[in-house]
Amino acid sequence: MTSRAVLVTGSSRGLGRAIAWRFAAGGDRVAVHHRDSAAAAGEVAASLPGAGHVVVRADLADPAAVRAMVDDAADRLGGLDVLVNNAGVYGSERAVPLLEAGYDQWLESWRRTFDVNLFGAANACWAAVRHLRAGGGRIVNVSSRGAFRGEPEQPAYGASKAALNAMGQSLAVALAPLNIAVATVAPGFIETDMAAGYLNGERGPAIRAQSPFNRVAQPDEVAAAVHWLASPDAVWASGAILDMNGASYLRT
Repeated sequence: MTSRAVLVTGSSRGLGRAIAWRFAAGGDRVAVHHRDSAAAAGEVAASLPGAGHVVVRADLADPAAVRAMVDDAADRLGGLDVLVNNAGVYGSERAVPLLEAGYDQWLESWRRTFDVNLFGAANACWAAVRHLRAGGGRIVNVSSRGAFRGEPEQPAYGASKAALNAMGQSLAVALAPLNIAVATVAPGFIETDMAAGYLNGERGPAIRAQSPFNRVAQPDEVAAAVHWLASPDAVWASGAILDMNGASYLRT
């Protein structure tokens, strides 16, 4: 496989960093995206195998910034072959319950969550397709099992990921004539700093026990699935949503 140009949003840490590393290890050039973690993103880019990696910045809640960031990544990488919509926000560790939240607080929680998790990804797709169109390409969205089982403590998060699933399936049909495949991976808990507050707290054992393997996913495990979905071998998986939750939630 020739070297591809890959943009991974939210790749200055956690799962995004593992995804960036997986593509780079396969010989691809990666644009490491961050919002306000320039130093961390720079360290990730410098640590990746191979050469030609770049750092790009944007607040995904800012539509103009998203478009500029995707264009910047494509310009500096010499094109774009793969977009991975990994960046997302979950909310505070302990969200205010519906009946206790003030209306303005409730509105802001939903607005910010959808601005990043859904609209940011949608805007990145719009911009990326302008670069992917000529020779085809791949889009992989990172969703969540919460899109299926619900997230009672973070309902905006669960709803945003369910909408992301629907968007991915719609785009899989719309973009197939352009030879662009779109797929989604839906993890459960992953051993990252984003989940550390839960996993290292009193709820940690119960969270691990949700899976019959009695653990949560490692970032590399999910990154491997993302990498495969973006490969030429996975074009027929376009439109699919791949569960990666260690049998912690089974859907029919």
